[in-house]
Amino acid sequence: MAPPTVMEPEEGCSRQISLPAKYMRDLSLPRLHPNIFSRTGPFIKLPDHKAITLGKGVNGLWVDPVPELITGKLEMWMKAASVTPVRIPGYWTHKKGYDIKVGAAPTLGEKVLYHLHGGAYIRLSAHPSDPTAAIARGILQHTEAIHRVFALEYRLSSSKPFEVAAPFPAALIDALAGYHYLIDVVGFAPADIIIAGDSAGANLTHALTRYLIEYKGFDKLPAPPGGIILLSPWSDLGVSHESPTASSHKFVDSDYLHPTIGGVNYAKDSFLGPLGLGAAVRNPYISPASLDPGLVINFKGFPRTFIVAGGAEVLYDQIICLRDRMMKDLGEQVTYYEAKDGIHDYLIFEWHEPERTDTLKAIAKWV
Repeated sequence: MAPPTVMEPEEGCSRQISLPAKYMRDLSLPRLHPNIFSRTGPFIKLPDHKAITLGKGVNGLWVDPVPELITGKLEMWMKAASVTPVRIPGYWTHKKGYDIKVGAAPTLGEKVLYHLHGGAYIRLSAHPSDPTAAIARGILQHTEAIHRVFALEYRLSSSKPFEVAAPFPAALIDALAGYHYLIDVVGFAPADIIIAGDSAGANLTHALTRYLIEYKGFDKLPAPPGGIILLSPWSDLGVSHESPTASSHKFVDSDYLHPTIGGVNYAKDSFLGPLGLGAAVRNPYISPASLDPGLVINFKGFPRTFIVAGGAEVLYDQIICLRDRMMKDLGEQVTYYEAKDGIHDYLIFEWHEPERTDTLKAIAKWV
């Protein structure tokens, strides 16, 4: 088994990073007022799954649902949550200097990145104006083999006092439709698709890949992708990694996330919906790093995987647990990259240097 790749940042780097992170933490409204998500609505209208948000250089299109590809556990969860497949938007981002028609068929051997954004399943967007789009731009800038990225505007979850909408597995159903679009509409071979997700999007990337593997051979279900990239993956939606000595508490002062405040409990309630907390501790699609003894999980059949963690993020322990479980089953197919002073999902922050550029170069080499 190959040893994990761990980046050693330059001396003094932690001071450069801590100041922006401190301002993000201290000025974050959800952290100053933990109940803000249960008392207010959005401050401004943001892009969502209900419409294509236009703008200069925005390449948006509609992705049709694929109810015919839903079976087994996914079909059971869909019915339990009263979720149905719907049409959702997607956005293409092209490498600068390349003249590519939106949705054009791939050139011979072309690879594509399929990005699933983070945001705890309750916020942020696939739109190119979203902060998470910095990941797509960074990978396009540093990875010669990838000329375009497709990001899917999957449905976000919500719960009381707002409209109860889109609990699990809504996002997974949408992600499946986006994957089908790349293969059956655009024409990419599954082996040439790399699915990348950050935070909750990494959780979704894992769930989609698991479904494609577990039900491989079902009707017209596409084969699994050629590789996946998990950036600061949210891997345990329960509380099994929370303790006074765990990273969930130890790194509260170095990260902008918090294990209990800032809307985290609202996000969990909204996403889990009717399935409840039990799904958060024992469902491998939702919490692949759960320490609950009732969880039964393996990663046999998974493709090449690149896992990124920030050494100063609150999710660190659960990411390491996921890494170890994947390495146990996949061995050298798993590459692990750690930025010692990295905060959660640090690739979205263009000031987070040199960690951000070093990580993007490592991803480019892996691709």
